[in-house]
Amino acid sequence: MKIGFDNKKYIEKQTEEILKRIEKFDNKLYLEFGGKLFDDYHASRVLPGFDVNAKVRLLQTLKDKAEIIFTINAGDIERKKIRADFGITYDMDVLRLIDNLREWGIQTNSVVITQYSGQPSADIFRKRLEIREVKTYMHHLIKGYPFDVDTIVGDQGYGSNAYVETTKPLVVVTAPGPGSGKLATCLSQLYHEHERGIKAGYAKFETFPIWNLPLKHPVNIAYEAATADLKDVNMIDPFHFDAYGKTTVNYNRDIEVFPIVKNILERITGENLYQSPTDMGVNMAGYGIFDDDVVREAGKQEILRRYYKLWCDYKQGQVDEDIAQRVDPMLKELGLKPENRVVVKPALDKANAEEVHAMSVMLENGTIVTGKGSALMNAPSSLILNSIKVLSGIADEIHLVSPIVLKPILALKENVLGYKNSILNLEEILIALSISAATNPTAQLAMTKLGALRNCEAHSSVMLNQTDECILRRLGLNLTCEPQFPSKDLYFV
Repeated sequence: MKIGFDNKKYIEKQTEEILKRIEKFDNKLYLEFGGKLFDDYHASRVLPGFDVNAKVRLLQTLKDKAEIIFTINAGDIERKKIRADFGITYDMDVLRLIDNLREWGIQTNSVVITQYSGQPSADIFRKRLEIREVKTYMHHLIKGYPFDVDTIVGDQGYGSNAYVETTKPLVVVTAPGPGSGKLATCLSQLYHEHERGIKAGYAKFETFPIWNLPLKHPVNIAYEAATADLKDVNMIDPFHFDAYGKTTVNYNRDIEVFPIVKNILERITGENLYQSPTDMGVNMAGYGIFDDDVVREAGKQEILRRYYKLWCDYKQGQVDEDIAQRVDPMLKELGLKPENRVVVKPALDKANAEEVHAMSVMLENGTIVTGKGSALMNAPSSLILNSIKVLSGIADEIHLVSPIVLKPILALKENVLGYKNSILNLEEILIALSISAATNPTAQLAMTKLGALRNCEAHSSVMLNQTDECILRRLGLNLTCEPQFPSKDLYFV
């Protein structure tokens, strides 16, 4: 994979900028962290060389100065909102993130449940946290939020929210996803700090869009594609241009809300802190790019991935058609077609020739490998076995897992467990492969090549079930699927 982003330089520059901002505000800064705290695969795909855990590595360099507040919307807990890339609910993701931070030696202060109005699921989640000795606070809906500034900045507004006691100069406020109440929590804390005579400040750390790249740069357009469900649109920051005569990029939601945020900040602090949404940001990602051609191509490929994902989401009823259509003009604007994704044609050609479900993957050296469904295993299983054979130099006719071993597993699934169409899925094949590797040196060699599939591109001729899709992503493949169901059966999981 070609690299176009210097992660070390980025973390150094980002750390320096955050420390400057802390000093500006009486050594107390509430920093709203947008995007993913861990596992930022979108950033790593569009900025080749970006560490998926760059934000956590940044926090680790600042861990003596920083503590974390997680926010989660009570409504999202009640609705069991899912984080799509992991397939877990937002409340479970908060627990996962806290555990991960502990492993990195980073302190979590507390969890704030926002927009609470008596949701039973939020009450259960709070009890669960408190039993495990995680401090938890409830913030209620504020009447007239966000427009009635007189109420918001007063006893009936932020003053009615519980104050979170903090001890570090940097307080990072983050969440499992958008709409979790990060901004409101930051501003609520700011109100309480100033009431206590502490001149704390606020800033925002959002990786995308990258403010000092052109508006129509593929990396910024890829951000629009990634947030199509939120209807985010990149825009030139008009406030920044008016104040400084400089062109910078931001997005519609931050630009639309800026006058309100600016007004609230002035009411709380008594100062005119920021002239534009760009001023509020501390994003230095643009300075990490050293090969613009590489990141441009990476941005284009991500837009193609998002095109396929949105149409698959539409087919499964997860988004409306107008959302799926939002990426179509982005492709036209950049002169892209779905077939510009190299792995698409081999998968479709294989599927059409064999009249079965098929997949393809492009290995790091550019080699295309395909796999197809059979009476024994599905296409993802075939693809992975074929790929690690190629990577190991093992002849195609050699079985890594003997059919003699696989057939009893199929019999168990069908005759004892009652599965319909009981071919083996990828998880089952990998378990069988690991068992074979204990006594088969060829299988053991092939297993060592699984790590070489990370960051490889893959495409499926039909949509995959959740189990296979999850395993492929855990192996690190960048997966896309045709927006077609694998059969006429209505039950698809």
